[in-house]
Amino acid sequence: MPELPEVEALAQFLREHAVGAVVGRVDVAALSAVKTFDPPVTALSGRDVTGAGRWGKFLGLECDGLWLITHLSRGGWLRWIDEPSQTPPKPGGKSPLALRVHFFTPEGMTPAFDLTEAGTKKRLAVYIVDDPKLVPGISRLGPDALEVTEEQFGEILHAASQRIKTAIVDQSLLAGIGNAYSDEILHTAKISPFANTKTMSVETISVLYEAMRSVLTDAVQRSVGQDAARLKGEKRSGMRVHARTGMPCPVCGDTVREVSYAERSFQYCPTCQTGGKVLADRRMSRLLK
Repeated sequence: MPELPEVEALAQFLREHAVGAVVGRVDVAALSAVKTFDPPVTALSGRDVTGAGRWGKFLGLECDGLWLITHLSRGGWLRWIDEPSQTPPKPGGKSPLALRVHFFTPEGMTPAFDLTEAGTKKRLAVYIVDDPKLVPGISRLGPDALEVTEEQFGEILHAASQRIKTAIVDQSLLAGIGNAYSDEILHTAKISPFANTKTMSVETISVLYEAMRSVLTDAVQRSVGQDAARLKGEKRSGMRVHARTGMPCPVCGDTVREVSYAERSFQYCPTCQTGGKVLADRRMSRLLK
């Protein structure tokens, strides 16, 4: 799933490549992806692109008073095309394409971007609104992970009273962090994913806050400026424990372990984070010794 660093990089990419262009035709290939109907997607056509923004993991393109907002969910992505096909896609096909937006640039170019979604579970969402806060997911967001103060961060965690892994991916508490970067943040801070937020000391919260800032800031710096097509690879290359089950921890050399859920999993290092204890897979009922 694209998280704060990748979505911020995509927003910057759109500022550099789309702002100043005029929206041409908008092709809807997956009708279920469009969650709003008034104004219609056709209202974007002919408008100047005036900006791009990010709210947590939501990405937005500003078109002269209207916003095209998308949440890419787990399998979604934005693909920029310099010379797109001018043949409209057929709605309801097996293609991963959900939406294509064509542009006319001041230089006479006619690029486009595709919103695509891999996999069979289609959760990518598109909204056309005149105020981003009208998008339900945006209105429910907590403070942005790169804007929250350390004091606010501590108050949020103590009030949550739940496992830290669960708390920092809850978008209503803190916006922008998902499964991958939460693994990296907790590993950097040397904190167990199962640590309870209610009992965390001020010192531990301070360490976690600094880890969050450093991991996300570093990821943003590595991501911004990258071509949109290369962002996924850049994200993977920077991971130390996430999606590295069975591989050696780059800090201590212990084997990276995994805890699995119904549809996802997280990774951690026992030596760095849990005092050497191997956490039970959530499909089991006890802590392995």
